[in-house]
Amino acid sequence: MASLRAYGKVDEFDQARLEARRQTRKRLTIIALSSIILVGVIVGSVVGTCAGRSKNGNSTAGNPTQSMSTSVKAVCDVTLYPDSCFTSLKPLVNSTHVQPEDLFKLSIYVAINELSRASEYFSQNGVFKGVTDNMSLAALESCRKLLDLALDHLNTSYLSTADLTTITLHDAFDDLKTWLSSAGTYQQTCIDGFADVVETLKSDAIKYLQNSTEFTSNSLAIINEFSNLANSFKLRRRLMTLTDGGDDMPRWLSSKDRRLLQSTMTSKIKANAVVAMDGSGKYKTINAALKAVPDKSKKRFVIYVKKGVYNEIVRIDKSMWNVMMVGDGMDATVVSGSLNFVDGTPTFETATFAVFGKGFIARDMGFRNTAGAIKHQAVALMSSSDQSVFYRCRIDAFQDTLYAHSNRQFYRECSIYGTVDFIFGNSAVVIQNSKILPRVPMLGQQNTITAQGKIDPNQNTGISIQNCTISPWGNLSSVQTFLGRPWKNYSTTVYMQSMMGSLIDPKGWLPWIGDSAPNTIFYAEFQNIGSSSSTKNRVAWKGLRKITNKQANTFTVMSFINGDKWLPSTGVSYKPGL
Repeated sequence: MASLRAYGKVDEFDQARLEARRQTRKRLTIIALSSIILVGVIVGSVVGTCAGRSKNGNSTAGNPTQSMSTSVKAVCDVTLYPDSCFTSLKPLVNSTHVQPEDLFKLSIYVAINELSRASEYFSQNGVFKGVTDNMSLAALESCRKLLDLALDHLNTSYLSTADLTTITLHDAFDDLKTWLSSAGTYQQTCIDGFADVVETLKSDAIKYLQNSTEFTSNSLAIINEFSNLANSFKLRRRLMTLTDGGDDMPRWLSSKDRRLLQSTMTSKIKANAVVAMDGSGKYKTINAALKAVPDKSKKRFVIYVKKGVYNEIVRIDKSMWNVMMVGDGMDATVVSGSLNFVDGTPTFETATFAVFGKGFIARDMGFRNTAGAIKHQAVALMSSSDQSVFYRCRIDAFQDTLYAHSNRQFYRECSIYGTVDFIFGNSAVVIQNSKILPRVPMLGQQNTITAQGKIDPNQNTGISIQNCTISPWGNLSSVQTFLGRPWKNYSTTVYMQSMMGSLIDPKGWLPWIGDSAPNTIFYAEFQNIGSSSSTKNRVAWKGLRKITNKQANTFTVMSFINGDKWLPSTGVSYKPGL
């Protein structure tokens, strides 16, 4: 059983002394981290300067302009696109004493400006004005929404750096890496949406978004390097922890939220809105109840959805923060839809239930897409909500069932059904203590459980499946089922401490194309059990790794979806690691 701290009145003198101690630690951390970053950049500058002296036979030490250029180059050298980094930042630097954090801010600034310009191309009056076919128009509309989300995340990142000299940088690292990773994901999803339309549209989308995607990647690489420098000096504190007694809820849940999640009596839940098909609540539809949600509220807004099948397409908009939706059970309260790719809806728009507002929680709900295998991509649930939790939920479809699109997500005690790539996306997601249930696909199809879409090695994204049960839903004796396939070049997926039934093919993993996979992927299986858990006959890919306990720990709730700084403490003692 988890041990709890006593709750009581805090002595005012003790509280003041504690606060003073915290402020002192904060100032010391700021100084230490700033020094680390400066040392790292100085080392890079020295290396660059020495290289310049060796090549040209002259020292640049006395040339302020050259010194400034060397500093910019030292920072840009850590990025994937050093040339675009240097050419975009150098004209904006007007001081010979530029600080690394200033260059980071400028890198976000240029990404925002470039993405704003690129967005104009995708506007209704942009260069795509003459497009008339429905599929292309739908892809363009999705793209506009996605670029708007990307701009939101870039702006949030930029605003959070406004006072980097007075906040602890290590507190900002995880948020910044998450938001910048998501900004890159949104832009890539826009491009992916043109994959099945006129080829010129996709090539135009890639062209117009090239600079903004590179600039976003540059910002991510710079903050990632700062984080690595801090980690190398072991100054970064532990952020997310697990509780001691098997209660593995993330610490971003307040004690009140935890009580709501763990309550067995929905009748005792005090809801802000009640939805009931029989008229016993204030609202008959979920969408009607959502109109009562305040914009960007920091307080939890609870919607109780009574049992029934709600045939509606639901969108929790980006301005709807901290919404909690509670049903009467994963098989009792069900949201159902049938949007699908074959009938002309882009994959990103097919979700029956889609969440964008941060801090969303769902409990005892079912989400399904009834389009069927013949309609190909048809999403039941899509989450792009940062700090989102899905507890005791059923997510039910065929291809592309769960779109864990972006940001940080946690799933516990859920049941997830599907066929092809049915857990996919580019979020940082942990699925824990859940049932994963491959089902019978279309004739001739193979089942692939995951398709992770990491596009940049600096993104803090991936799929972590821990302590889950993988078993067939139906007769799969004639169907090959694989743990996943690499959707993008840096695809990252880890199965840990899970039970694998006999349905998994001995090769384990399936290539996306050809007969192999990029060496840059990161796939791993750790301490799994069951008749299909043996790795003896797995594919011989360089990207399929054997990992240690230490490496496995980086994919736990504790490390992978850190959130301690932006979420209140629950007062529960936590055990780190697996």
